[in-house]
Amino acid sequence: MTRKYPGLQRLAGVAVLAASVSLGAGSGSAQQLAARSDQQQRDASLKPAAKHAESMAAVTPSAPPARSDAKPIQRATARGPYYVDFRARTAASYGHAFVWYGKTSEKEVEVAGLAPAGDTLPYMLGHLVFVPSETGASYGDLDEQYLTASYRVYLNEADAKKVFAYIKHLQETSPLWNAATTNCTFFIGRIATFMGLKAPFHLLKPEEYVNELRELNGGRKTVQLESDRS
Repeated sequence: MTRKYPGLQRLAGVAVLAASVSLGAGSGSAQQLAARSDQQQRDASLKPAAKHAESMAAVTPSAPPARSDAKPIQRATARGPYYVDFRARTAASYGHAFVWYGKTSEKEVEVAGLAPAGDTLPYMLGHLVFVPSETGASYGDLDEQYLTASYRVYLNEADAKKVFAYIKHLQETSPLWNAATTNCTFFIGRIATFMGLKAPFHLLKPEEYVNELRELNGGRKTVQLESDRS
């Protein structure tokens, strides 16, 4: 039969081959559809859980960063409630040196310094001879815009009483001013020495003197008097 209808035999073979290919493709498509359906079901089941996790993350505060229990070492320098501030300011000539002193909690300050009493003439004569002096605040001592140097040192109450008394004693016993000897830097140098500080040579310009005073004492911020200071 096959010999009689060879064309029919080939046609049947082609039909069988096409059917098998079609079935194979259909089977593959069915498998893909089934896999896609399973994936969609899994995604649908996971979406509520993901949404719940997102909502919980939105309302739950994040954990604070871990902190070490170790605390930094604080090396605070104890400062007394009283002070003496060695200061220099500008002037018509080479400047003026003086001190502020008082209590840190109060705005009012005491001022002490040595200057020629009067105006230009006593100042000029004071470069040749001794002239009468004044030992309180002079023009510009309270104005920060004239300040050129400052070195503040702190004391406790007991030592402050001794130092302040000594400053007032110097004011009462310094009746004369001279540019080369008993001048303004010499005056504040005596206060520094009484406090136990190292004082520079007094023939320096006031600004240089105060800066040198700070350098000689290493910039120390506090002093404590010796027990025999009266």
